[in-house]
Amino acid sequence: MKPQPQPILQGIFSELSREELLWLLFPGKHMTLLSIRRATMIVSRVRLIALLFAILNVLFIIPDLLMLPLPATGYLAIGRVASSLAFVGLLLSFRGAQRMRDAYFALAIMFAIPTLFFVFSYALLSQGHLSASSMASTITAIYAFLPLIMVAGLSMFPLTALEGAVFASPVLLAEIVSGLMRMDTLNLSPLISTSWLVIVIAIVATLSGMSQLGFMIALVHTALRDALTGCFSRLSGEELLEIQFIISVRSGSPLSLAFIDLDNFKSVNDTYGHETGDQVLVKAAETIRASLRTGDMLARWGGEEFILIMPNTYCKDAVSAIERLRVMGMGMRPDGNPMTASIGIAERIEDHADDWKALVDAADQRMYTAKQSGKNRSVYSCSQA
Repeated sequence: MKPQPQPILQGIFSELSREELLWLLFPGKHMTLLSIRRATMIVSRVRLIALLFAILNVLFIIPDLLMLPLPATGYLAIGRVASSLAFVGLLLSFRGAQRMRDAYFALAIMFAIPTLFFVFSYALLSQGHLSASSMASTITAIYAFLPLIMVAGLSMFPLTALEGAVFASPVLLAEIVSGLMRMDTLNLSPLISTSWLVIVIAIVATLSGMSQLGFMIALVHTALRDALTGCFSRLSGEELLEIQFIISVRSGSPLSLAFIDLDNFKSVNDTYGHETGDQVLVKAAETIRASLRTGDMLARWGGEEFILIMPNTYCKDAVSAIERLRVMGMGMRPDGNPMTASIGIAERIEDHADDWKALVDAADQRMYTAKQSGKNRSVYSCSQA
């Protein structure tokens, strides 16, 4: 049988699903944990580049002094010192930033500083301050390479195709503006060829950034998911719950949590073996996920225990959702009887929880109450009236 042809991106990024391939093109659907990790990486690399350029900018004043005449050297030195100070400000900013909004802002500043300096330097050098010496020509050629270096720098960041295009566009525009400044005839060939080179390098750099992003998506997916059930792992569940708790506190919105423990699961392992027990777990996880509403998150907490995170959900609404889940059932046991669960429900505002751990503890205690009260039930504190 001939292998089925695959889309180009899916052939390159074979470990990603179709939905995750779209994440390489547009950032709008990225999961929260991926966005946090991506923002952290981008900001850390921006600050590293800011440190490097803050030093190199000042050091490059020396070649300017050796190769360029006055007053161009003095003006360029002022521009370089100003750029270095801006890079130092960027270095000292955004420490600990974990939001993509901060990462975009940091990237925009990092590209804006050399772009403005590039336009400034070419406006200065095009005014005829330079002699026709070979040294002056050399330094001018070095300045001409700045846009190419800038767009090549995109390859250091895990960016989507859209983001790469957005950040490369101002650099391309700066190259066109500077090309018009130094063009003394109607010959557009040098400007077109240089602009085309910037575009090609930007495309290659963006593809490199997309490759980094694809690798990050694959790693995050592996780290986030429980290998057996496909639910979020406990570690990622704790991180998601902490994030949702912070969002809930800041916005004053409700946050409900259900602690789900499958009833008499140990007997399945003891009687039918762990392989059959794993199949029961997988079916239970699939059944629970099938009932999730948009925004709900399911994590395997350990063994036969799951937690269901329900953002923007009041206690009474969480109870209604859980009761629908209980009626639907958790799949079947190997003996043909339905698999049931004992469930504890807690809500941040209702339970006056100070942190996400207190919310888990409250739901956990109610789950044990449900066990002791006969199993196959949910326990909660809010009124259903």
